[in-house]
Amino acid sequence: MANAASGMAVNDDCKLKFLELKAKRTYRFVIFKIDEKQKEVVVEKVGEPSSSYEDFAASLPTDECRYAIYDFDFVTEENLQKSKIFFIAWSPDSSRVRSKMLYASSKDRFKRELDGIQVELQATDPTEMGLDVFRSRAN
Repeated sequence: MANAASGMAVNDDCKLKFLELKAKRTYRFVIFKIDEKQKEVVVEKVGEPSSSYEDFAASLPTDECRYAIYDFDFVTEENLQKSKIFFIAWSPDSSRVRSKMLYASSKDRFKRELDGIQVELQATDPTEMGLDVFRSRAN
């Protein structure tokens, strides 16, 4: 079903990959992009569970917007192993204004399709989604 605000549909594969990351931990991350011709959000890339944060960061284009899900593992102050699912709205300053507007207007509708997001980040450059930011937002 298309979003009234932006006319953007969500490909079923997006929900499927998110559920596999959330329930089975099949992936470390999933990157989504808006296919402007098809008018829908589609999966662009998935990262294997062994993928590092650096692999994830390197998968985001420097001049185009994307949505991303990242499964962040961390150890609490009580020494417990935990993980949180982050949603990242990646909107670099160098991306096209039209693209930024399209991603911004479609974000809430897309996020509602992915049940189980625990933390949301908005990032315009890599420093806004560094590992230190993940750590501080995870606790």
